Amino acid sequence: MTPAAPLAETIVGDHPAIVALRDLVLRVARSRASTVLIYGETGTGKGLVARALHDHSSRADKPFTEINCAAIPGNLLESELFGHERGAFTGAVARKIGLLETANGGSVFLDEVRELEPMMQAKILTLLDSRRFRRIGAVHELTTDVRFIAATNKILLGEVHAGKFRDDLYYRLQVVAINLPPLRERGDDVFVLAERFLARYNRLHASRFKHIDAAVEAAFRRYAWPGNVRELSNLLERICILENGDTVGVEHLPARILRSPSPAAPAAAGSYAERTAAFQRGMIEAALAAQRGNLGETARVLGLSRHALRHQMAKLGMDKGASRA
Repeated sequence: MTPAAPLAETIVGDHPAIVALRDLVLRVARSRASTVLIYGETGTGKGLVARALHDHSSRADKPFTEINCAAIPGNLLESELFGHERGAFTGAVARKIGLLETANGGSVFLDEVRELEPMMQAKILTLLDSRRFRRIGAVHELTTDVRFIAATNKILLGEVHAGKFRDDLYYRLQVVAINLPPLRERGDDVFVLAERFLARYNRLHASRFKHIDAAVEAAFRRYAWPGNVRELSNLLERICILENGDTVGVEHLPARILRSPSPAAPAAAGSYAERTAAFQRGMIEAALAAQRGNLGETARVLGLSRHALRHQMAKLGMDKGASRA
């Protein structure tokens, strides 16, 4: 088995929130957590984090399988996951082995999990609880040992309150929650990432961009990056394909970036210490919610002792009673 690349090479950045994220991913990857829920806006790297959770786990030599729940209709998704027997439905001319069998021992990544249809939500809840399933049209049950990694770009609790997502499945998925910060809240990481992307696309497209003009840096700071890291990557690849020179200049930027006003400061804006505290507070609050306020279980899933969790909550000014509520 090829050793996994160091996390600093896959989850790139120097911002404290990213440093904390790498530490959390490594803790969760090495744990025995069977379900993980990743939150993040479009383009923040949810798939990359899911892959890192697999590659740095004891399951790394087993398959990693990804399913986009928004791209596959419910009836086809059931067949993809569970498989089917010959003759189970029209068009089932042969037995199909589902991903739960082929990925046994590994990880299954359910991207855009909030898009699951109600019937599939119920089936996956049963699967998570029992680790047993049947191929469509089969009589006998099978067992599976996979880590389920789910991702969404919306806070699922809001979907639960809106009646669009089962509350029992929400609590079952959110044993451990990982929140990915948007690029606009990562400070100078935009330049760390830009350098990495330029080096990659220079090699790929035989371009020679080495520098970023000061005016471009100022525009990058102002821009809100709604497409996050993916948008930055696509922008720099386009420049490396279509433009010439060794410096990325304002003439290479689209109007939406040049004309963008400074984004409103996020709620967690401030010093690195303040942003790190806000990230840690959110991580603890998410774990507390998933464990219904049980401090012992929350400490366990976060990889802390109960005493260390209490100390950290006190340090962050978190009230136990309020968090439980």
